[in-house]
Amino acid sequence: MATAATAERRNDRNRSRVWIYLLLLTLQYGAQPLVSKRFVGKEVIVTSSVLICEAAKVFCALILLEKEGSLKRLFSQWTLIDSLTASGLPAAIYALQNSLLQISYRNLDSLSFSILNQTKLFFTAIFTYLILGQKQTVQQIGALTLLIIAAILLSAGEGSGKGSRDENTDQVLYYGIVPVMVASVLSGLASSLCQWASQVKKHTSYLMTIEMSIVGSMCLLASLYKSPDGEAIRRHGFFHGWTIWTLVPVITNAVGGILVGLVTAHAGGVRKGFVIVSALLVTAILQFVFDSKSPSLHCLAALPLVISSIFIYQKYPYISTKKD
Repeated sequence: MATAATAERRNDRNRSRVWIYLLLLTLQYGAQPLVSKRFVGKEVIVTSSVLICEAAKVFCALILLEKEGSLKRLFSQWTLIDSLTASGLPAAIYALQNSLLQISYRNLDSLSFSILNQTKLFFTAIFTYLILGQKQTVQQIGALTLLIIAAILLSAGEGSGKGSRDENTDQVLYYGIVPVMVASVLSGLASSLCQWASQVKKHTSYLMTIEMSIVGSMCLLASLYKSPDGEAIRRHGFFHGWTIWTLVPVITNAVGGILVGLVTAHAGGVRKGFVIVSALLVTAILQFVFDSKSPSLHCLAALPLVISSIFIYQKYPYISTKKD
């Protein structure tokens, strides 16, 4: 009886911890676009913020590995070849994706960004099928189609808001919509490669976070030699435009990366889908509260399509048969 009671208390603590992870990730995911837009000034060099964010992810992952007592064991078994094979390409892809997202944050309203960012589910489904052979049900294909319709609807709304000759409209399209869509494609590819690495190479999420952050940072540092950001850093300094408040979105983004791994490990993909939907609503509420900006008609029309597609996709997963 005592053993059963102890197990029950342990399960209750685990369930409470999972709900905390879910709540924190929902708040982080929903608030990140607003936090980045509010605290990262336009004069801040994108590459500098990405590099500091990657350093913060490494710091958080090291602390968590040390806390669970697996830091020494993992690094005693670590090899450079395994690291580059498992994390090298995804790291380079994520580094480019993060830079594109930083650009999009500054030129797209928060709710539009959050909705367009959901198209990464569609591209993830494509690349997991191409790389891992993971099939989709008819319902899931229909859900992904709804998602793309929502993205097209939102893009049409942004493009027709002020006329085709308006300079601000061009800025929204080329520096807001296009970067987040390209980042979604890259996210789908990198997620599939990470899934392959976890299945084949048996890498833990914390170790992959460290490896990808380091490799991605090295790629960004190498690109500074001839990139516009590199020229800006040489001219104005690495922390040009930074204030103490610039660290807020950097830290929240790093913590969010850790929370994604925790939610996936402890709660599973279905609950993560609920987090994504809830985060969209959080973004809409925060944008209305802090920016006094009501969602546009196109956003209101696209939002239920996104919510429906995510619920359908999570509810009807592909179940492999014995013959398959």
